[in-house]
Amino acid sequence: MIKVHGLQTWPAWQCVHGQIQGGDRFQMIDIGEHVVLMKEFLRLRDSHAEFDEAKKLGMAGIPCFLLEDGSVTLDPAAVGL
Repeated sequence: MIKVHGLQTWPAWQCVHGQIQGGDRFQMIDIGEHVVLMKEFLRLRDSHAEFDEAKKLGMAGIPCFLLEDGSVTLDPAAVGL
């Protein structure tokens, strides 16, 4: 299962959520829902080079797609969206 880290207050949340809703391939995680979820996202952000460009631009790096093998992508197309 691919974990999708994002925020419900993020403008594209509804778009991404709508694309994956009803499927069993993805799990949406609202990182604003609980501090534990935010910490999980921040650990990913601090330990994966895929976030480097987003951080340079002052962006959060969401949506973040955590693949089954532990790799991360910020590109929805890379996971078929």
